Amino acid sequence: MEPVVESIYLAATEAASGKSAVALALLEHLARRAGRVLPFRPIVASVGEDELLDTLRERLGPDAPSTRALCGVAYEEMHEDPEQAMSAIVDRFHAIGDQADVVLVIGSDFGDISAPTEFATNAQIAAHLGSRMVLVLPAGLRAPSAVAAAVEVALHAAEDSHATIAGVIVNQSVVADSERIATAVAERVGPVPVVTLPDVPILRAPTVQDLAEACDGDLAHGDESLLDREAMAIIVAAMTMPHVLDRLVEGAVVVVPADREEVVLGALLAHRSSTFPSLSGLILNGGFEVSPQLSRLIDGIDVQLPLITCAAGTMQTVSALARAKGRITPRSSRKIEAAITTLGDTLAGSSLLAALDLPDTPDVVTPLMFEHRVVDAARAADAHIVLPEGAEPRILEAARQVRERGIARLTLLGDRAAIEAANRTIGLDLDDVTVLDPHDEQWRHRFAGEYARLRSHKGMTIDQALDVVVDPSYFGTLMVHDSLADGMVSGSITTTAATVRPALEIVKTAPGVSIVSSVFLMCLADRVLVYGDCAINPDPNADQLADIAISSAQTARQFGIEPRVAMLSYSTGSSGTGADVDKVRAATKLVRERAPELLVEGPIQYDAAVDPHVAATKLKDSPVAGRATVLVFPDLNTGNNTYKAVQRSARAVAIGPVLQGLGRPVNDLSRGALVRDIVNTTAITAVQAGHGGSR
Repeated sequence: MEPVVESIYLAATEAASGKSAVALALLEHLARRAGRVLPFRPIVASVGEDELLDTLRERLGPDAPSTRALCGVAYEEMHEDPEQAMSAIVDRFHAIGDQADVVLVIGSDFGDISAPTEFATNAQIAAHLGSRMVLVLPAGLRAPSAVAAAVEVALHAAEDSHATIAGVIVNQSVVADSERIATAVAERVGPVPVVTLPDVPILRAPTVQDLAEACDGDLAHGDESLLDREAMAIIVAAMTMPHVLDRLVEGAVVVVPADREEVVLGALLAHRSSTFPSLSGLILNGGFEVSPQLSRLIDGIDVQLPLITCAAGTMQTVSALARAKGRITPRSSRKIEAAITTLGDTLAGSSLLAALDLPDTPDVVTPLMFEHRVVDAARAADAHIVLPEGAEPRILEAARQVRERGIARLTLLGDRAAIEAANRTIGLDLDDVTVLDPHDEQWRHRFAGEYARLRSHKGMTIDQALDVVVDPSYFGTLMVHDSLADGMVSGSITTTAATVRPALEIVKTAPGVSIVSSVFLMCLADRVLVYGDCAINPDPNADQLADIAISSAQTARQFGIEPRVAMLSYSTGSSGTGADVDKVRAATKLVRERAPELLVEGPIQYDAAVDPHVAATKLKDSPVAGRATVLVFPDLNTGNNTYKAVQRSARAVAIGPVLQGLGRPVNDLSRGALVRDIVNTTAITAVQAGHGGSR
């Protein structure tokens, strides 16, 4: 008999239910408490190809199984031989179940057979898998009684298939109707938990790429990467320009015949203007060629906005666009964040997750689980973080996500006009952040006086300081020093030195700390380890190594990791000799003197530190050996190479470097940092600020 696999079956009762967004939100929140959660789709259009699975795999990290491994069978296989297909689904489900604490099974997409038959098929699969079903249905504009009736029909169909219903999610509800809908549905389902989720327009919105495909259009001008931006409205410009301007809304796509060049130009200028909404694209219909004169003008004003050309007339084009549906893909960053925050937060506060009674796995910490813990801690800290590289597109996109997720309050540094121009394609609400220009004379003189005072022992004058403080990194660090911000994140377009040097000059080290160092938070498949110092100090002496160990242990505590410190060397215990081993031995002694409460072992080899079986042969009575969570490397060469080797070979997620030892939190980004890296580093800085600094 195969072991029971803990699983939830998310099934829509009809098409266009928003099931994909709900799946994304549910997966994220299951991962917070249930260890390793993996998705599984019993029926897909083509095995190995599924946009939703691709999106979920991106959230799970690099060690997630392949999309093919997470698929059951194709629609075609289910049609040809239902019995054989069902057997294959069960086998592949259990193969995934062997790798997970919980499996989130996501039902089919109503793209191939009639709705009643397809739902019944999903209910049968759920019964065969032993999965409890959570129903998803859209409320839309239906009355509460109609929604309740639809739920009741689905319940009867599930009962006929011997499936168990564990919850009902009514999606896309108008806020004003949500309570009445919940009451009406609850009367029909009895003790089954009912959750109403709000309608989030961006989740239903097609992208500009979706619209281009719908009307068989081609990109004539603009940035191809902006085709992934959502179209929040479609405006037909069949009127004079003033009336078109009155109707523009944020994120709209304007449809206009290509020979109406005055309207095309007016829409482009409105998009560039700070007094009108930012558009998502223009669709130039009618099959007309864009004139050479207009093309030259567009090139000259550096318009990145996508301009799509298509051959159809206005009526045919608009009809085709109306049929385009929004999808969630790995590139849908706005949809993903909206699902996680808006839908996810509602789910987290509902009775549904508690009613599912999922197993707790406290000894397992997956990368996704750790990321959520950091974000939750950052929200609780309510810190104010300054981002000096305010006009950098990655910073702006990260800022948008940080604000939407409530991770931190933000200040962006830079010329406001440059920030506004860069933000036209991002969509960050600049009213929701503070924007400061380091060249503002009032701020410049205030910080110059402070910097000259701090560096007077180095001969710094006011005149010299006036030139220094306009550097955004110095300006941001002075904000942190003066408690105008709780922390700073920089380095996406500048060197590590440009971030660290101002911090050393202005913020300086924390009391009792002799050296600034760093750690990487290494997220393995089932745990998080702290590696220090892999980024800052080339060859620390014994005294400095002891400080690094104590600071690393404190950092571990800040992020919910119980510190058990391993002072690494090429030998274990008293067996080795030589200057390098003696340094580690001396550092271990200093750690025990300075922080007697810490569990520390050294010198110790890496395998003895993390592998209980090796530890049993080398240091069987050690409370650290085989269970180390903080690994302190003897030098930068060893640490940097080890973290990169583990990152690549074990497919670990490396978060960092996280700076420590400073009086206030300042963190450096790599110049190749992705948006997700910037968001995570901002959250980490906020957590450090909530703990009173980076020590």
